[in-house]
Amino acid sequence: MEKSLPSIPAKRYFTIGEVSELCGVKPHVLRYWEQEFTQLRPMKRRGNRRYYQRHEVLMIRRIRDLLYDQGFTITGARNKLQELVQSERERRRVGGELIDVDLVDDDGFEDDLDVDSDDAHELPPLALSSSEEALQTLRKELTQIRDLLTELH
Repeated sequence: MEKSLPSIPAKRYFTIGEVSELCGVKPHVLRYWEQEFTQLRPMKRRGNRRYYQRHEVLMIRRIRDLLYDQGFTITGARNKLQELVQSERERRRVGGELIDVDLVDDDGFEDDLDVDSDDAHELPPLALSSSEEALQTLRKELTQIRDLLTELH
């Protein structure tokens, strides 16, 4: 799936048009997916313009893979994403307590919500060469999703 998609540029925020090109999905489909997948929560600024972060682009690629490549229905893909979140929680559970996840990503940058920042971080292009790397990337995405959901509630 991701080999045919362009690499994700080294920047913090992406417009809906950029995400559309990066993920091979039309903008109206992205807006629809926001309604169907509660994990997708791009920031909205001036005139409801959407700003997606890197982890959301990765999640959209995951959703696209589930729907288009693996043949899941919307409900099935939603359930699969929820299963992945649950399995990640269980994996992190040690002695009845959740392990505290560091707020700094593997790439060394803290996630923040400062859209006005012009900082562009150099992140390596997404190139997964093994299932272990794919799982690590998925774990990172799910952790970021969980953190965002925690902030929202």
